[in-house]
Amino acid sequence: MRINATRMTTPIEEKVDQKLKVRTGMVTVSDGKSRPIPVQLHLSMEVLRLQKEEPLPPESKPLNAKERMVQIRRQKVGGLGLSIKGGAEHKLPILISRIYKNQAADQTGELFVGDAIIKVNGEYITACPHDDAVNILRNAGDLVVLTVKHYKAATPFLQKQEDKDSQQTDSNSDEKGASDESLRVMTNSTGSRPSSISSEPEPEPQTHWVDIITVPLMMAYVTRYIFGTDKLRPNAFEVRGLNGISTGIIHCDDSAILSQWLKYITDNIIGLTNLQMKLYNRNFSVSDRIEYMGWVNEGVLNNNQPWQNYKPRFFALKGTDLMLFDSPPLNVMDWSKCPLMFKVYQTMFRVVKESENVDERQHCFLVQTSGQDSRYFSVETRQELLRIENAWHCSVCTAVMKLGNKTFTVSSNGKTAGLTLDWNLGFSLHEGDSKTPVWQYKFSQLRGSSDDGKSKLKLHFQDIESKAIETKELECSILQSLLFCMHAFLTAKVASVDPGFLCSMIP
Repeated sequence: MRINATRMTTPIEEKVDQKLKVRTGMVTVSDGKSRPIPVQLHLSMEVLRLQKEEPLPPESKPLNAKERMVQIRRQKVGGLGLSIKGGAEHKLPILISRIYKNQAADQTGELFVGDAIIKVNGEYITACPHDDAVNILRNAGDLVVLTVKHYKAATPFLQKQEDKDSQQTDSNSDEKGASDESLRVMTNSTGSRPSSISSEPEPEPQTHWVDIITVPLMMAYVTRYIFGTDKLRPNAFEVRGLNGISTGIIHCDDSAILSQWLKYITDNIIGLTNLQMKLYNRNFSVSDRIEYMGWVNEGVLNNNQPWQNYKPRFFALKGTDLMLFDSPPLNVMDWSKCPLMFKVYQTMFRVVKESENVDERQHCFLVQTSGQDSRYFSVETRQELLRIENAWHCSVCTAVMKLGNKTFTVSSNGKTAGLTLDWNLGFSLHEGDSKTPVWQYKFSQLRGSSDDGKSKLKLHFQDIESKAIETKELECSILQSLLFCMHAFLTAKVASVDPGFLCSMIP
């Protein structure tokens, strides 16, 4: 891919690597202050890379004597897709003697015949006999990280031997001592075979792409806003990884390409985050499972400023709780260390209308818990806002069904009583220790309510037989808490009779 001198952004190209889409395209990137420079974006399912194009020195090989780390995902058929020779018993390193076409090692594009394997998942194997090295590779897991160094003198011999070894399988070569011995003799003879390298030249690119920034997408954070503000960057965005690494400001001079990159990157982040959520949920009961987790921005008022700043928060709905983290939980134990939690059945959620936005941030919602100030949040897209809203309804329904019932101390006609909200029975009022209710209505009989914002509440029910409206007047010292809980029960009841909603709640 060549850089266009007049237009830095290029259309996004797609290719399939190990049955997964990889997308590439030219953009420019800056630190938000200096002039943007051209880079290539390389998007795989799990990682976003920023790459620069560098020329190869004349007559140089793409491989050199430097150590390289290469990640391989083991395949069910073919395993790692390579064979090895050498070993401590032959006074040789463990050498890759064959790479099988279209299998795992070949698909990385980063391993070559003649590479010496120095480490497997960080474990040195330079002193291992051949058979021990084979066993280490076999038992290295599905995702294997090899540290390799090219063994230039061995390459011609190994390439000639490759055609003879058609019966070898993944890391399962049963090499003969004679082969290893001849390899040892050849590699120990300094400069004795230079012609064999030059006589078998391989076509080499004049330039190659080098990673300059690598951002993992698992639970990553993508935004078009200038950090901490309500100001959108024109045709630009930023991606921040879980490890704190940032792409910098990625600029696109084409709004359609900008939208495409945002969609592809966001889709990959959501896919990975949902996968992680499912893995977490294996450790939790159905009533305590995670319904949603992802990044939001919370508006924070500063004492000395008339406007609010925005702070990224990791927002999660789990069981009966709304959870706010400064950084995502990295394991099951982290879920028990949440610094800020609210019960969803004691909390109100409301999507903010566009006309009610307090500044230029779009896609906002409010969360209010009894006795506390409202919290104001913003997300990047309308779709993400709808995902949170749907997950909230699921969480409320799950939480109310798990709670079952909730009783509030109230005053009715000057007498102390208990108003109970029951998932199955509806509203009921009991005086003292009496098990017989003074009155009882189903949730479906409630026709309206009104309050004075302090302590007084009126509930308007419709009698099933007479259809007359009956009003019950109550006083409650924690009126807001009662109203929020009542709203949660009613929301859950409405949601529970929606067949589509019920289907979405099946784990």
